[in-house]
Amino acid sequence: MLILLNKPYGVLCQFTDRDGRPTLSEHVEQRDVYAAGRLDHDSEGLVVLTDDGALAHRITDPRHKLVKTYVVQVEGEPTDAALDRLRRGVELNDGATAPARVHAIAEPAWLWPRVPPVRFRKAIPTAWLELAISEGRNRQVRRMSASVGLPTLRLVRISLGEHSLGALAPGESRVIDGARARGA
Repeated sequence: MLILLNKPYGVLCQFTDRDGRPTLSEHVEQRDVYAAGRLDHDSEGLVVLTDDGALAHRITDPRHKLVKTYVVQVEGEPTDAALDRLRRGVELNDGATAPARVHAIAEPAWLWPRVPPVRFRKAIPTAWLELAISEGRNRQVRRMSASVGLPTLRLVRISLGEHSLGALAPGESRVIDGARARGA
């Protein structure tokens, strides 16, 4: 079984939390699945859940270089130099990243309002990027954008390999049939 979920902001990528914070259990009825890759509680968008361990391994194993694509709201205005650094890969405290595919975009018209909203500061501009990576380090996109002087304000994963968020609203999920799920 493969489930695509649009994980809302503030939801933990697990089914239980002893501190009572929001979890996947509020959005996914099936309890025999687990997240194949995670999103931090302050990130939004596509999470893939499955009950197939081999499939989860194919999705998360870095050797398969599954591309993950994000739309990212950043603080500041991206320069060509900053984007080029991301395209070449940047040095983080845990080593150099692989090159990213990145370009500046307009704010996506399809994007839902975040609750709570991203802080607004009149004197500091924001911009949007579409960024794709094939690694999956902890908070990697946020660390990469910060390393080039563009702190992340909002992060939404829109695709993972061949699977995309599509028209799923925050908290909505869709089950993918078995044949398509095995090819993920």
